[in-house]
Amino acid sequence: MLIIDAREAESIDKALKNYKKKFEKAGILRELRSRQSFMKPSIKRRATVLRAEYKQQMTSDQE
Repeated sequence: MLIIDAREAESIDKALKNYKKKFEKAGILRELRSRQSFMKPSIKRRATVLRAEYKQQMTSDQE
């Protein structure tokens, strides 16, 4: 659960901005989306390897 300290001098917009920043940093939405469907560990590993290969290829092309 996210807790935001909203001081009386602080505007509601600033408190909402702080909440959104904390929400994104906590990764709640990302975790929720990943839990919607089960992915086998072997498929997760394959996806991470493919992503790493892609990133490595992109960095080698820029040089």
